[in-house]
Amino acid sequence: MNMEIIEKEFKTKICDEINLAQEGLNRFIVFNPFMFDDGDHLVVLLKGREGKWLFTDEGHTFMHVSYDDIDIDKGTRKKIIDNVLLSYSIKNQEGELITEIPDNQFGDALYSYLQGLIKITDINYLTRERVRSTFMEDFRALIEETVPSDRRIFNYYDKRHDPDGKYVVDCRVNGMKRPLFLFGIPHDDKCRDVTITSLQYEKFNVPFRAMAVFEDQESINRKVLARFSDICDKQFSTLATNKDRISKYLHEILEEK
Repeated sequence: MNMEIIEKEFKTKICDEINLAQEGLNRFIVFNPFMFDDGDHLVVLLKGREGKWLFTDEGHTFMHVSYDDIDIDKGTRKKIIDNVLLSYSIKNQEGELITEIPDNQFGDALYSYLQGLIKITDINYLTRERVRSTFMEDFRALIEETVPSDRRIFNYYDKRHDPDGKYVVDCRVNGMKRPLFLFGIPHDDKCRDVTITSLQYEKFNVPFRAMAVFEDQESINRKVLARFSDICDKQFSTLATNKDRISKYLHEILEEK
């Protein structure tokens, strides 16, 4: 295998900044200019394995994404990543991203492989709608991990006072004198809805405490947030940076009689 020819093909198909460096038997580092948002370069290796040539990241891509405490193993993010892998013919082998090189088409294979890796590293920059959907999935996942199934009801509404289900609580935690109403708040509209729902339960004379977790509290309109704060007992400004505090608070609530 003439690595000089392959390197030249890489430069022609992709860019001049692609370089090959041998590191062991049938193992070459593919130096490239593409980076994660923290400035680290994508890790790509060209390896010979079982009579075939392939590209691998040796697990670095998913490991790097995980530094941001992002769960990519379920929900919307997993679906996005699975679609990317399928689109670019990349296999996920226990966290190692691999693509086999067909018919010695090294340049085309590397181009496609790098495109796939770049798409995955952009998981932090999903559209606003996708971020919102993953926020609510992450919010629910944290509750499921922390609150036993017999102590929680998702999408709760009071069937006696609200038979049509107009005032829905994201999750009701039971087993104490005053149940805890949990709300995930990704944007202004949800904050307004939660305010209305909480005020309505006060009118129903239903005893409860309210806890809210924001995707990003600083993004909420100040007037909307002020009205909400009047009726909410406990707030967490973000989910991503407060998971341990939220879990601790919920455990304390669950221990109440």
